[in-house]
Amino acid sequence: MSEIRTAPAFGGESLLFLTDEQLRQGIEAMFFAYRGFTADPDRILAELAYGRAHHRAIHFINRAPGTTVNNLLAILGVTKQSLNRVLRTLIADGLVESRVGTVDKRERHLFLTEAGAALESRLSDAQRARMRAAYKDAGPEAVAGFRKVLEAMMDADMRGAYAKLRDSTS
Repeated sequence: MSEIRTAPAFGGESLLFLTDEQLRQGIEAMFFAYRGFTADPDRILAELAYGRAHHRAIHFINRAPGTTVNNLLAILGVTKQSLNRVLRTLIADGLVESRVGTVDKRERHLFLTEAGAALESRLSDAQRARMRAAYKDAGPEAVAGFRKVLEAMMDADMRGAYAKLRDSTS
């Protein structure tokens, strides 16, 4: 693997110079890491005839119980039709409960049922185990650097949504 070069910059900071080949290797590493990160949950989801859209919905409903359909749409970045299809299945299967808003009757607030929480736990346990092992191997400085890279790759609005979600449970 080629060496990553830094050079002094104005103000004493270092500039990072990556070649196109190093960037390509980083992109490929992300593709393969994502494949590994989703492999265990995919096997669990396949047993239930669910896909990754179901997983994402379950994950974010768990992270923000009572979230609205509109908020979930904004977080997931999917069409209303696509999300409604996923939610109808999860509700019919008894994993998600939709409640009418107390302030605005047009709003639907989403909650995991006991069965939904159990499935979310199975899915996230598998991913936490993989993340825990990777973080342990990489060390604390790499973990902090990885988080910085991920946050820097997010669009500004998603970085804000991520920060809000992260800070709400800290």
